[in-house]
Amino acid sequence: MPLLTVFTPAYNRAHTIGRTYESLLKQSNKDFIWLIVDDGSSDNTQELVKEWMSKDNGFEIRYIHKENGGMHTAHNVAYEHIDTLLNVCIDSDDCLAEDGINKILNKWEEVKDLGYAGIIGLDADLEGNIIGKGFPEGLKETTLSGYYANGGAGDKKLVYRTDIINKYPPYPVFEGEKYVSTAYKYRLIDQEYKLAVLDDVLCNVEYQSDGSTATMWKQYVKNPRGFVFWRKVCMRYPTSTKRLIIDTIHYCAESQLAGNKHYIKESTKKLLTVVCVLPGFILKRICLKKSEL
Repeated sequence: MPLLTVFTPAYNRAHTIGRTYESLLKQSNKDFIWLIVDDGSSDNTQELVKEWMSKDNGFEIRYIHKENGGMHTAHNVAYEHIDTLLNVCIDSDDCLAEDGINKILNKWEEVKDLGYAGIIGLDADLEGNIIGKGFPEGLKETTLSGYYANGGAGDKKLVYRTDIINKYPPYPVFEGEKYVSTAYKYRLIDQEYKLAVLDDVLCNVEYQSDGSTATMWKQYVKNPRGFVFWRKVCMRYPTSTKRLIIDTIHYCAESQLAGNKHYIKESTKKLLTVVCVLPGFILKRICLKKSEL
């Protein structure tokens, strides 16, 4: 049994998932499993994957098709089916970095007995430019939220122990909505575990024009209850006073978008929530306007 599962949530990414596949074929170490969770694609993703599964790739490919429910539900399904010690998500429009499998497994061999939840590495664009900021020189361990609280920026690649990721509740599902931040589980893990720092690129990414990052204003409006859930987690485990205020303003705005009249009573930071009602209303109006663009 390999130590690592690379899992890929996919929704109508037949035009990009091929390069994900090619990046896995190019790995010098093929001791991993590739799990694709197809989130109800209506394109030819399934046909592509079935074709790849019929080939001798040097690694096992597993494929699960599910009803469309959003990225977080694809993560839930992936975690239910992963049976390796470690897992890493490589999105269907991204590439595992050159020699990425060896980088992960070699680092894990170094730190496997030190109690870490996993490994945190770097993302770069397709030209190799680091996304956001790198790691401070000499940093050996961190939490994800701690990295950002200390001035870090940009998406990072996370490799988690499967037993630890499954120690925490699955992402909730809100009827009619299709977005909950996958950082929910990561924030909970941060309260108990640290990550070993791997100062190397593990993934090359390309942000799509129809991806969640590019359409976030619309996501706020379409999935307010999912965002309210996430803001509550952030308010419970704040990374800084500034971030707490920002998250509380978002909590107010998204609660208003959800039509929840009891959000002050339900808040874990009631006084701050009262102060943020008006800024939240302004943010709500901005969300509605931006979502129409």
